Amino acid sequence: MTSHSESGVEPFMPERSILSRLMNVIAERKAQPQTVRSYVASLLNGGVAKIGGKILEEAAEVVEAADEPGESGREHLVREVADLVFHTLVMLGHRDIPWADVEAELARRFGIGGIVEKKSRGRES
Repeated sequence: MTSHSESGVEPFMPERSILSRLMNVIAERKAQPQTVRSYVASLLNGGVAKIGGKILEEAAEVVEAADEPGESGREHLVREVADLVFHTLVMLGHRDIPWADVEAELARRFGIGGIVEKKSRGRES
């Protein structure tokens, strides 16, 4: 298994995407009150404000980590991006938006230049 696409070898992909598995856990935490403490449940209970605050915090940490040099900087960036993606998944779960909807939107945009795509949404920058 490799984590670098530069090697020319495709990364190992499990049968079921970790993103789908995480979304299922988030949905379970939302649907069933927890008798055991759950970080996901605490975020969901805090709503958009709490989840959004974590997303903003993690986004800033991604930018900071991106500026760190070397292998340790690379590893830090990967961890921070994972945190950002995780908290974004929690927000999607809070709004009952499946990951498949995000994939469909990305597929819709695929092959369309960013400037053209933004213009189609009435956004120029």
